[in-house]
Amino acid sequence: MALSFFQKISRAIAGRSRVDDDTLDAIEEALIESDMGVDTTLKVIDALEERVSRDKYMSREELTGMLREEIEALMAGAQREFDMDSSKPYVILVVGVNGVGKTTTIGKLASRFAAEGRKVMIGAADTFRAAAVDQITVWAERAGVDIVKQQMGSDPAAVAFDTARSAAAKGADVVLIDTAGRLHNRIDLMNELTKIRNSVRKAVATAPNEVLLVLDASTGQNAFQQAKEFARATDITSLALTKMDGTAKGGVAVGLVDQFGIPIRFLGVGEGINDIKDFDSKEYVAALFDENEIK
Repeated sequence: MALSFFQKISRAIAGRSRVDDDTLDAIEEALIESDMGVDTTLKVIDALEERVSRDKYMSREELTGMLREEIEALMAGAQREFDMDSSKPYVILVVGVNGVGKTTTIGKLASRFAAEGRKVMIGAADTFRAAAVDQITVWAERAGVDIVKQQMGSDPAAVAFDTARSAAAKGADVVLIDTAGRLHNRIDLMNELTKIRNSVRKAVATAPNEVLLVLDASTGQNAFQQAKEFARATDITSLALTKMDGTAKGGVAVGLVDQFGIPIRFLGVGEGINDIKDFDSKEYVAALFDENEIK
């Protein structure tokens, strides 16, 4: 069974009576194993080294407390909310590679927003992956919301335009547009996302209001690479992290926020339609250090 974040840290400092280079090296290794990323890990270690330089002797609790404070500082401002009353329809482009849970996240959000009393519409603009339109249609039916779709192979930008225009005409409150989960190279990605953004803007002048990047938190460095590529290709405004039903690799959220400066909006914590929650940075850090699963 994989060790949790807290267990890794506890193992790194267990039995040590002083904070020396070996202790910091052990903590560094534990942070990297927890997918915090090298750059963020070194930032944390440098901060710890500076804080303990005047006092080589301290308890395990004091050292753990310092580490927690440094991570809390990195996560400050890591969360935000959608101001869905600022525009009607409020258009959210959802991006991410295949397999990260993008379609599932859209379905969960559609169900959630509908339960809040909002009129929701989904745009099936992932027209290249086999069965993608069928899958998003099933989620739309489960959530009880309208969907705009065309046949497989259709122009994604055209589907996005039709969705935004239909949403405006029908008085929808929120629009969730699925986009192709391909990452062939940065130029192709940039061109496609730019075309989609321009299309929805032609239909609704204020669109898109959000670009939500979905990442699989369990993939570690792959998540960082995907964030890097999508951030180059378009203006990502927030993140949704899937497969966050445990904290064994929980450091990835810290690294993403620190390295990209993009707030986390949602956590996917299961496969059910209601298994999505708002990201709470304080709760997240508490879970890391209390060995609690994020549920």
